[in-house]
Amino acid sequence: MGKILIADDNLQITNILVEYAKREGHSCCVARDGEEALALFRRQERDIDMVLLDIMMPKLDGLEVCRAIRRRSLVPIILITARGEDSDKILGLDTGADDYLVKPFSPAEVMARIRAILRRVPGDGGQARTIRTANLFIDIDNYLVRIDGQEVRLTKREKELLWLLASKPMKVFSRDNLLDSLWGCDYYGDSRTVDSHIKRLRAKLEDYPHPLWRIKTIWGVGYRFEQEPQAGALPPQA
Repeated sequence: MGKILIADDNLQITNILVEYAKREGHSCCVARDGEEALALFRRQERDIDMVLLDIMMPKLDGLEVCRAIRRRSLVPIILITARGEDSDKILGLDTGADDYLVKPFSPAEVMARIRAILRRVPGDGGQARTIRTANLFIDIDNYLVRIDGQEVRLTKREKELLWLLASKPMKVFSRDNLLDSLWGCDYYGDSRTVDSHIKRLRAKLEDYPHPLWRIKTIWGVGYRFEQEPQAGALPPQA
């Protein structure tokens, strides 16, 4: 099992989360403020497999810590907060978090989300890890997306979503398909999570010309990646 960094200034919450994590075989390290969380991560980066960050922490808040971690690592991050407004969730996800939990929450739900994220691996052993189609290039192993050679700034989840759709052009993915593939079958959210991620992904892609491919909504079903015939995917290159 993995090692989890838990950062929250509420001792009762951290004690409960540590207890539940250990029951599932995880080891834990605990930080009481943002500065300690970042210092712990930097010291133990190679060993940490998951980060739980409370947003409202002393010294550095969870969003600042999340940004700092994302500049050096793709480790999964779950943000925890007492505020459940959509704008706060979007800000947290755009900062680079993989998931978002609102207090009060059930420790069992936290563990379910951790299992879903740790279990999720983009693609399968027989699938290409890079995609080239028209002016789009995706390298999912290195979480790199380029359009016309220019790197596109997307969140980790947005890159996974684009890669999954582009890996099977013209295949219609239902919202439940995407939710299960990227968030895990025991994720507690609903299909609106997929819609909000698609909306943000499209908005970011609009900054780059891509006339030969698009993410199309199939009303009442889900989404698919469409490309013009001359934009057929090229075989991956080493």
